[in-house]
Amino acid sequence: MKLVFAIVNSEDDHLVIKHLNKEKFSVTKMASTGGFLRVGNTTLLVGTSEENVERVIEIIREHSKRRKQFLVNSEQPYMASLAPSPVAQTNEIEVGGATIFVVDVEKFEKV
Repeated sequence: MKLVFAIVNSEDDHLVIKHLNKEKFSVTKMASTGGFLRVGNTTLLVGTSEENVERVIEIIREHSKRRKQFLVNSEQPYMASLAPSPVAQTNEIEVGGATIFVVDVEKFEKV
């Protein structure tokens, strides 16, 4: 038995869960935050047989889309001779997708 941990963007979790459930995979959903932007993520846990791991990953991959987002940084440069003035920088970054871990399950019980 394997346990798949998938960290997906909160915007994608409903689609991922819907399609996993459609193929009879049970999913446990945990809200989480982290990463570079501290954006909302969802950690999904899927227990499955070793034979089904690749199908679970395939479903997650299909429904966890990467997207572009603009990040605005405001910095106050320090200059001794001038009054500080805000300088805004806009950077385009890529967010979304999924981070997936697969681990062995030593014991499984459903009580």
